[in-house]
Amino acid sequence: MDILLLIIGFICMIIGVFGSFMPVIPGLSVSWLGLLLLYFTNTIPVNYWVLGITLLITLLLSVLDYFIPAKGAKKFGGSSYGIWGTNIGLFIGLLTPIPFGFIIGAFLGAFLGELLYDSKNHTRALKAATGSLIGFLVSSFMLFFVAILYLGLFISIVWEYKSDLF
Repeated sequence: MDILLLIIGFICMIIGVFGSFMPVIPGLSVSWLGLLLLYFTNTIPVNYWVLGITLLITLLLSVLDYFIPAKGAKKFGGSSYGIWGTNIGLFIGLLTPIPFGFIIGAFLGAFLGELLYDSKNHTRALKAATGSLIGFLVSSFMLFFVAILYLGLFISIVWEYKSDLF
């Protein structure tokens, strides 16, 4: 049972890393679930401090993930149309088989969203799309960085108890 929990936990960690860039997958929450599954094993003693601190970080960053792109768009004069456009464009960009499709899709989605909001002011739409893209990239990098830290923590704990697990 320990090996099954370990494998499912590791899969959650990998999904969490990829989910840090995809808005449809709550990446950091899935990574935290991977850590939680690791502590459900009989071999590894539960460390409530690690689980509590990582849960607080996960909750804080999950909330900030919604505000950072919006702040980026607002700082550059964007609207909610640009934010929605960013998310829709990101999703479409993930499905297209082009390199960096998610970045291109997010930018084009924000730009088109802003043009829907105000079709006459192309300069403002471009500026707002840039702000939305910058906000998205900052937020994604932050989530990616923490997901990688959680993966490192996972591997470190498994390595510490490797003789008991395997």
